[in-house]
Amino acid sequence: MENGLFSVLSEICEEKGISTDVMIDALEAALVAAYKKNFDSAQNVEVILDRESGVVKVYAKKKVVDLVFEEAEEIDIEDAKAINANYQLGDIVNIEVTPKDFGRISAMTAKQVVTQRIREAERGIIYSEYTEKTNDIVSGKIERIERGNVFIDIGKIEAMLPEKEQPAGETYEVGDMIKCYVSDVRSGTRGTQIIVSRTHPGLVKKLFEAEVPEIKEGIVEIKNIAREAGSRTKIAVYSTDENVDAQGACIGPKGIRVQNIGDELRNEKIDIVKWSEDPAEFIAASLSPAKVTSTVINEEEKSASVTVPEYQLSLAIGKSGQNVRLAARLTGWKIDISAEG
Repeated sequence: MENGLFSVLSEICEEKGISTDVMIDALEAALVAAYKKNFDSAQNVEVILDRESGVVKVYAKKKVVDLVFEEAEEIDIEDAKAINANYQLGDIVNIEVTPKDFGRISAMTAKQVVTQRIREAERGIIYSEYTEKTNDIVSGKIERIERGNVFIDIGKIEAMLPEKEQPAGETYEVGDMIKCYVSDVRSGTRGTQIIVSRTHPGLVKKLFEAEVPEIKEGIVEIKNIAREAGSRTKIAVYSTDENVDAQGACIGPKGIRVQNIGDELRNEKIDIVKWSEDPAEFIAASLSPAKVTSTVINEEEKSASVTVPEYQLSLAIGKSGQNVRLAARLTGWKIDISAEG
């Protein structure tokens, strides 16, 4: 029995990466259930598994009383003193009741219960681990695609990229490597569920943080991001060091940094905008790549009237109004654009 139990214990510990103490606690609880099921359900028992020898013993726990009413839970003071003269009223006496065939009858039940307990413990560990990854990036390989949802192997668990979290126009193939933003971690009856996104602005933010050392070091700050996933993103950046160009740092030597991010986002256009405390200056920059001639600010209505050269009017507005729409979201200002003249 002892060898069999420790064999199972060792196997599950190694497979699941869970501590031996957690396993033994689960095993002792399982053996209590096995004893009550197969021998005496009325007994208040405790199972103790010796950590060194592996010997399993079952003890009935009985309270010392003057007069016994519940034999399964109580023991007469005289009987208790016969075991140990030091026992007093109210003490708990542990009486060994280990059946001779306890191991044979309960081993299978114990294994089943322990496996279930460990499965639950594993779920808890996974949930805790991936909860810490919320609002971060995970990488993995696409395992399957079902009903428009993409399932990605990210290590210990599978993440789901719902159809609504996929940028318009992006296509996926089984076996593709992909990076996603962890938007939600849920715990349910079926275990931990990781929900990831390719549309969340946080994906762009985390990609820049990973690609640009100056952001990681705190020299360059990302002030805001406005995104229409799969099409275009505007990101406002600011340098805390006057000797460091925030836009240049994000673009990288020969444009390599922003190119790497663009490649990961399947060629999504990225406008890197210089943030400014001056609303007029920030709004003008946000309309990049268009060049602004003048900006008139209405603080009370938080709106701006912007003038651009006539030949750049369509560029400033953008296809279907996308450029000005993203600029408004990036700055938090309502923007009206007109041509010079």
